[in-house]
Amino acid sequence: MITTAPPWVNRVISEFDAAGRRARDAAAGLSAAQINWKPAPGSWSIGQCLAHLIVANDVYLPAIGSALEGQPRGRAEEITPGWFGRLFIRRVIEASPNTRKGKAPNKIEPPGEQFDASILDRFLRSNESARDFVRRAADYDVNRIRFKNPFVSWIRFTAGTGIEIIWKHQVRHLLQAERVKQAPGFPAR
Repeated sequence: MITTAPPWVNRVISEFDAAGRRARDAAAGLSAAQINWKPAPGSWSIGQCLAHLIVANDVYLPAIGSALEGQPRGRAEEITPGWFGRLFIRRVIEASPNTRKGKAPNKIEPPGEQFDASILDRFLRSNESARDFVRRAADYDVNRIRFKNPFVSWIRFTAGTGIEIIWKHQVRHLLQAERVKQAPGFPAR
């Protein structure tokens, strides 16, 4: 058993903590009308952004976890995605001008349902599970163990790349939720 977590563990947990704070700032105290409001047809509401991130955690974390099962214990001091993982993160996941805007895979398309204030609590619980997962993954060499991408079966990332994708994906969609709240026409209540 490793007693001191590698540096990447504390860094990633800190990112999930920051995501929780951003989600609270974006959604706490909002009415159902505000949580479900969309700035334009085809765009997402704050509730849909949070629901999408919950489903992404629910799909991605078990895929990575299955790859860790039965693997020898090891340690990676820092996560180092390979060239394809770095490219994927930069072009598809990160919130930046270079990121492609694309349709979410069907497995994690946000539901069209109406949300209430509980969506924030569900997101925060989902991220607590993500933090627990990261603590368990600390005992593995996440730069060597690969998992099958649950959305594109021919893509295999390292577990570490998958963990980086999860938190950076959250940054992207929390920024989207913050923009919804700042959009012209956002309901007063």
